Amino acid sequence: MLSRSVTCALRACSTLPSLTRALSTTRVAASDKLFVHRDTTDNHADVPFEFTEENLKRIEAIQSNYPEGHKDAACLPVLDLAQRQHGGWLPLSAMQRCAEVLNMPRMRVYEVATFYTMFNRDPIGKYHVQLCGTTPCWLWDSNGIMAVLEEELGIKKGESTKDGMFTLTEVECLGACVNAPMVQINDEYYEDLKPDDMREIINDLKAGRTPRPGPRSGRYAAEPWDVAERKSTPLTSLTTEPHGPGFQCREDL
Repeated sequence: MLSRSVTCALRACSTLPSLTRALSTTRVAASDKLFVHRDTTDNHADVPFEFTEENLKRIEAIQSNYPEGHKDAACLPVLDLAQRQHGGWLPLSAMQRCAEVLNMPRMRVYEVATFYTMFNRDPIGKYHVQLCGTTPCWLWDSNGIMAVLEEELGIKKGESTKDGMFTLTEVECLGACVNAPMVQINDEYYEDLKPDDMREIINDLKAGRTPRPGPRSGRYAAEPWDVAERKSTPLTSLTTEPHGPGFQCREDL
């Protein structure tokens, strides 16, 4: 009788869904940057770096903006100063020198330099071309602008030209959404771009000329603009005089 009961139980179990746990994995989202240092021939602790006398004075002026006990808040501008002095990128030795002048642990400086994408920890070209690929720029055909850049420079995004003149990267929002698509080249913004505008800018840089920064559509800044007619349009916001102090406040306050 017992064996018959066991047999029935086994048959019942065989009709149940499998209880085997299925494991699934997702692809690791890898960054295009390595956040740990690896020595290279161009980037190691023995690369010569020392602030110029002029920049040392600037560092003193920057630190004077912060109260005692908070001088390490100058880390961002000091790293930027070092990067500008060293041709647009930060070798390990420059980060270590920043730690010395700020009296900070080196690791604290490394943390800042690896967190902010404005700091380049690999050599870049004379002109760092950063194309915004976030939604507003993408909707206005940033992909087409990228195609022009890759064609004119002969490189893909993330690469530098062999002559060391250009580095091409795609970045996230640069805060000029109303002027999409746009590109930042070193410290200048070039906005409202069409493919021909991008070709003209690159050709000017190749020829040693300085392209005119700002919108290429004809507008002055970011005012409402009719793209088809290439002329300004009436305001769509801020159309009335601003209210004075106390607006919608209780009279007894």
